[in-house]
Amino acid sequence: MTEQVTIRVFEVVGSDLCVASGDGQKVYEQIKAVLKEGRRVELSFHNVESLTSAFLNAAVGQLYGEFTENQIREGLKVSDMEQDDMVLLKRVVDTAKAYFKDPDRFTKTMNEELEEEDE
Repeated sequence: MTEQVTIRVFEVVGSDLCVASGDGQKVYEQIKAVLKEGRRVELSFHNVESLTSAFLNAAVGQLYGEFTENQIREGLKVSDMEQDDMVLLKRVVDTAKAYFKDPDRFTKTMNEELEEEDE
């Protein structure tokens, strides 16, 4: 991978609130396009005030269904993110990796856990 492209989340979303999965999808499409070209991506969260797992699942989590973990590790750099948001991102990434490793098993396990909570 050669040239690096910076994607400024604030500019893509047009707001400091990154909460909707639809906005995350816009970011994902841009990341995906750059990675497919073999270039690196810096994902800047400068000026972002609020971030949700729904947004991060759409923006970053679904990359694990399209690229290998190694491609993402080498091609994607996150910057300007608050520490508590980094914790949220790690949880989203861990969940995405587990899901895309075996989607049927993941879904079955989640459904079983939800059923246990209802009892």
